[in-house]
Formats: sequence, structure tokens, C-alpha cells
Amino acid sequence: MQEQTQIFGIRAIIEAINAGETIDKVFLQKGLKGDLFAELEFVLRQNAINSSYVPVEKLNRLTKGNHQGAVAQISPIAFHDLENLVMQVTESGKTPLFLLLDQLSDVRNFGAIIRTAECTGVDGIIIQKKGGAPVNGDTIKTSAGAVFKIPICKVDHIKDAVFYMQASGIKVVAATEKTNDTLYDVNFTEPCAIIMGSEDRGINPSTLKVVDAKAKLPLLGEIGSLNVSVACGAFLYEAVRQRLK
Repeated sequence: MQEQTQIFGIRAIIEAINAGETIDKVFLQKGLKGDLFAELEFVLRQNAINSSYVPVEKLNRLTKGNHQGAVAQISPIAFHDLENLVMQVTESGKTPLFLLLDQLSDVRNFGAIIRTAECTGVDGIIIQKKGGAPVNGDTIKTSAGAVFKIPICKVDHIKDAVFYMQASGIKVVAATEKTNDTLYDVNFTEPCAIIMGSEDRGINPSTLKVVDAKAKLPLLGEIGSLNVSVACGAFLYEAVRQRLK
């Protein structure tokens, strides 16, 4: 696996993208203009690469080199193709268990979830190309290296993955408080995929409309929610409990 690293400079980033490097995110300087910068913006859009516009001070903190208004983070892992992964798992004869993360933003939560997913035999994690936490050094550290042991796929929209799972005979279960059913009411012994929402917004309402089942954790205290990585662990271990019976 390649080390996590950065590329800086507009032309260097364009060449890296064209060469097929796995770019996780690109930071662009706010207000920058010019033909070469416009070309980079076009290449980013064309390849659906996650990018954000930031003050020059952030770019200066990211690298000591002459960044020219653009810094790219190279992913330390190669992402898997969703269709190929689902096909491999279903053809292997085992009962599929996938995890969909709807724009989780905290890299430590992301890393902790990857670690739990690896420990519970999850076949693959699906994330959205834009808006979610990157796979970076903090993710690797909090995952205890599990990020290198479990397939991770990127899709344009989580709903795309939901529809593909359903078309492949995999039940999609949303972890949400917007239901009367608890996770103990759900049959996880079937082929299934669990969706966890973002820390602040939960699962996108339009995605909730198309899932096969919704389930919540019973909360017996006064606090209204759990940390997303803890909640995810509870869901995954309920699936494990049912499948070990």
C-alpha cells in the first residue's frame, strides 16, 4: 500500500489525476483565477473528485512547498468497484453483510467504524465520493490498520448503492431514531446492508424513503443519541449474534 502523501501545484495535480492516482480530496485556494486553475477545476469535476475551496492560510499549513493555490491528498488505499465487490461476495456462498456510511464527517469515527467492521466480518464499506471523511493518517491510526484489510468503495450517491444492493437481493436496513422498531426486531441473518448516517444530520431523508427496514437502538437514559461509531458497533454485533446462533 502506498503511504499517505500530498501533491501540490496545479499542473502536478492535473498530471497525477490523468495518470490515474487515487486522489482523496483537493483543497483549492478561494478566489484564485486563471486558465490553468480553470483546467484543474474542470478535471476535478470530470473525474468526480472531492474538492473544497479554502483560505490560502490553510494551504500554507498543509504544505511548505509552492502550492500555487492547490493541494491534493493521495489516498493510502485503492478503492474497490461496488458491482465487482457485491458479485464476489454473493458468489462466494457466504451471507453478505455490507456497511453504508452516509457522509460521516469525523475521521476518528470513520476509523473506529472501519475497525469494528473488520472485527465483525463486514464484507465491504461503501462511502460517498463527496462530503464524507477522507481516508487519511487519522483514519488509519484509529482503524488500527483495519483500513488495509476491508474493501472500501466510493459511489456518487449513497442511494445508488442502496438501489444496487436491493437489485442484488440484499436487504437495506437504516439505523435511525425515526422508527418504532429496534435493531432486535430486524432479521440480520439474511443478506443485508446497514446504513449509518452522519454525526449531525443522520441519514438523508430521501435515502430513508427507499430502504427496506428502519431500526433504532433503545436508549434508556436521558441523552437522546449515541456516538455513531458506538451505535454502529451495536448494530454490527447484533448481526453477529444472530448469525452465530
